[in-house]
Amino acid sequence: MIFRLEVGLKREMTDPEGKALLKRIESDFGLKTLNSIRVLRTYLFDIKNGSIELIENFAKNVVCDPVTEYYSVGEYEPSEQFDWIVETGFLPGVTDNESRTAMWALKTFSKMEFDPEDNIFSGKKYLFYGEIDHNAIELVVSGLLINKLIQRFTLISGTEWRNGKKVGNKIPKVIAGTKPKTEIININVEDKELDNISKSRILALSIEEMKAVKAYYSNERTKETRKKKGFSENPTDCEIEVIAQTWSEHCKHKIFSADVNYTDTTTGEKKEIKSLYKSYVQRVTKELAPEKSWLKSVFTDNAGIIEIDKDNLFAMKVETHNSPSALDPYGGALTGIVGVNRDIIGCGMGAKPILNTDVFCFASPFFSGELPGTNLLHPARIFRGVHRGVKDGGNESGIPVVNGSIFFDNRFIGKPLVFCGTGGLMPKEVNNNPSHVKKAQKGDLIIMTGGRVGKDGIHGATFSSEELHEGSPVTAVQIGDAFTQKKMLDFIIEARDSGLFRSITDNGAGGLSSSVGEMAEDTNGAVVFLEKVPLKYSGLNPWEIFISEAQERMTLAVAPEKMEKLYALAKIHEVEISVIGEFRNTGYLEIFYDKEPVALLDMDFLHNGLPKYKLDAVWERKENNSFYPEEYDNYDAILCDMVSRLNIASKEKWVRQYDHEVQGRSAVKPFCGKDHDGPSDAAVVRLSPFTKTAIVASHGINPTISDIDAYWMTASVIDEALRNAVAVGADPDFISGLDNFCWPDPVYNAEKNPDGKDKMAALVRSNLALYDICKAYSLPLISGKDSMKNDYGSGKNKISVPPTLLFTLISRMDNVENAVTMDFKKAGDIVYVIGETANEMGSSEYYAYHGERKSGYAPRVYPEKFMASYKKLHQAIHKGLIASAHDISDGGLAVTVSESAFSGDLGVRVDLSKVPLRERIERNDIVLFSESNGRIVVSVHEENREEFEKMMEGIQYSEIGEVTSGKFVKISGIKGNVILNISAATLKEWWQKPLNLKLN
Repeated sequence: MIFRLEVGLKREMTDPEGKALLKRIESDFGLKTLNSIRVLRTYLFDIKNGSIELIENFAKNVVCDPVTEYYSVGEYEPSEQFDWIVETGFLPGVTDNESRTAMWALKTFSKMEFDPEDNIFSGKKYLFYGEIDHNAIELVVSGLLINKLIQRFTLISGTEWRNGKKVGNKIPKVIAGTKPKTEIININVEDKELDNISKSRILALSIEEMKAVKAYYSNERTKETRKKKGFSENPTDCEIEVIAQTWSEHCKHKIFSADVNYTDTTTGEKKEIKSLYKSYVQRVTKELAPEKSWLKSVFTDNAGIIEIDKDNLFAMKVETHNSPSALDPYGGALTGIVGVNRDIIGCGMGAKPILNTDVFCFASPFFSGELPGTNLLHPARIFRGVHRGVKDGGNESGIPVVNGSIFFDNRFIGKPLVFCGTGGLMPKEVNNNPSHVKKAQKGDLIIMTGGRVGKDGIHGATFSSEELHEGSPVTAVQIGDAFTQKKMLDFIIEARDSGLFRSITDNGAGGLSSSVGEMAEDTNGAVVFLEKVPLKYSGLNPWEIFISEAQERMTLAVAPEKMEKLYALAKIHEVEISVIGEFRNTGYLEIFYDKEPVALLDMDFLHNGLPKYKLDAVWERKENNSFYPEEYDNYDAILCDMVSRLNIASKEKWVRQYDHEVQGRSAVKPFCGKDHDGPSDAAVVRLSPFTKTAIVASHGINPTISDIDAYWMTASVIDEALRNAVAVGADPDFISGLDNFCWPDPVYNAEKNPDGKDKMAALVRSNLALYDICKAYSLPLISGKDSMKNDYGSGKNKISVPPTLLFTLISRMDNVENAVTMDFKKAGDIVYVIGETANEMGSSEYYAYHGERKSGYAPRVYPEKFMASYKKLHQAIHKGLIASAHDISDGGLAVTVSESAFSGDLGVRVDLSKVPLRERIERNDIVLFSESNGRIVVSVHEENREEFEKMMEGIQYSEIGEVTSGKFVKISGIKGNVILNISAATLKEWWQKPLNLKLN
């Protein structure tokens, strides 16, 4: 039977969700005729043995808060005259987390036995009061209330409703179609048809790759083996899908593995590069590894693993979820955060996540132009959806979000960048074995645990390996369930400590195809029985079951004799586990469905048969210094404008909604200062309450420098991550990095991608800098990821993101009590600048303020000089000599001292003539706003001045002013005249204003 339950706030109470929606309608659509909106939660119960009494009791005792809410079994009958009803809910088959939780709660509350097909479907009902016509209400629904890719809606006018038209109880249940079957794909065809097969099935395989597949199946040895096993000469749909997932850019990183011919037209230099990954990324770590005994596992597992102290290992991974977040910002971002959490859970023998980071790149949420594509969402909607997805995924997983940033550039309108990172702890040894080592053995059972499989996430890996376009698949959208995953995490950690499995990995890109395919390399083969895989609903074809990326799933290798204990433990944690196959030593991945053969794939061909790309890269120097803005006698107004620029302005109203405190480890949080609203440079997270050892997590990102030169962009973001970490007290002798490349398509195509050679050259130069700077800083790379098709459309109408590198840095503090924050502490403290300022205004926020990004010199990095400064500063922090430290980055020195002043509720006096310069500079605005690297502003108590200055001997630093009680930022120019004198409170107001709650 089907029952309806509706729950809402009592009429006399203010509805905050309705109020916020009303404001959003006014700001986004300019509609001001609505008086109010009320929001109700709706639930449809599809329960075979249900009853009105059961639903009534459940509503009264579990669902409804009797103090603030009312409920109605059946459709709510409002007494007041509303004008429209809109009811929304998910489309059939889309993950519905609220319904999952409600079903679990019903089972727990009622203690009844339910049919496996029993279910609950959640939704929302909106009552609109006020004048709004049909077209306008539909615009509101499609623009704010639903995403048509994953949600449905019903719209009824108040008049229709009062005349008897109701929403009804139609449930969004998946109805199984034809019987699951396996198809044979004829690939013995001409090249044009091969290309059509790849495009129509969203395989994202090039014609060369399709021809390699054709050659494999045409091989006589292959034909003979397949005949003996009962397979046709042509591949099954499952086989070709598995090959496509395994060979996708997302999984195989084909561009980073390519042979590249690089030409520098400026110097005439030519290079032949055999794999950017091996030549630069992997090479720098290999060369540094002998002196870094704390490196435990790099580039071989789901995450990088380092030894953080004598008892613990720390694992870190950063992933992107860009394409799904463009289609469904909430689901895409939620899946991104829970997905990278699983990377940590499946790292080594399993780590417990203890911190999350997130970095977003968006177009301006105040974008007012016409969107360049029919299926593109407005940047404000992407901002809101991504933020809520990461918030829900992190908070509900019980993992603190400790570090991150938001970068704005309108070139991200075609595709946002959504970076999600997770760090986790595991004991150094588990059951007397190294915890970072794992390996499946022949005869181990293949266990899938966690969520069930549905169509969500099909073609996720191949979809993210091509540009976004009008036909991008709806099935690629996934929605994660943090609650289910948290239960699975607890189960896995206890199973790990009990020695119940030998190996583990997550079902990420490619689902079982990737997890089983990768783990089967340990034994050189596996057999899988797809009918044993638990499904969300019937009707999936075998290939869909195997490649679906439906969330909350892990794959384990378990010895048969351990199964009884594993089942018992899973029951305690209410986690589903299923035996779906066995690891073997046959040289093949064999797949069956109800005893029918589905796939037979040679392990060597699957993992090593991919043909190599051969790519051209041509670079031409773009740097020039032809632009100089007007000079001013007074910079008060300009500094107000600068601190309110989106890339500088406070993000507190958004970041504050994340949980920074859960687990009780965070020592330096995202905000600090007198009122806890100053922008911290890095996160400091204790290993436990019983030790002073802490992890420092920081990052650097600045894609606009790549407009000038991706080499200096990369060098700059590495240095930014390092100086952010050093500023809070990190040990510069214990540093490791993660490189996450998000690039526009760098594969040249005269028609679709005519600037591909330039973008490939930018990628080469970025890798050159990655090697040079990391080697000079003795900074090994422990993990990384690349996302290579960040474009919308193709050809002349293509929108490409700027070449972007996020560099995440992990360091350590031996004593968390030495941590330093960026806010000035007391009047009379001496203010110093460590490092030199240069005329490096290229890609600066100051030049952008004047409408110019591509002129000017890009900021340089001098590792030997900078590292000497960082080590001296670390010694001073260790000695307790530093009251505050804040790195100079976006907006330059003027913004840095302003932030330190208003975060401490103090003022500051600065003399620009005392600022250390690398070259002669005669303009005040350059010294104020240059974004030269290697610089940190510190404040020192007067009694520590002498010892501090003695310690700093031999590096570039200078006293430039003092902290004042008179709460003004007062700056004298190069020639001694006062050029800036403004209230710190005024600057703070401008800084906090742009991204305030008006976007909520």
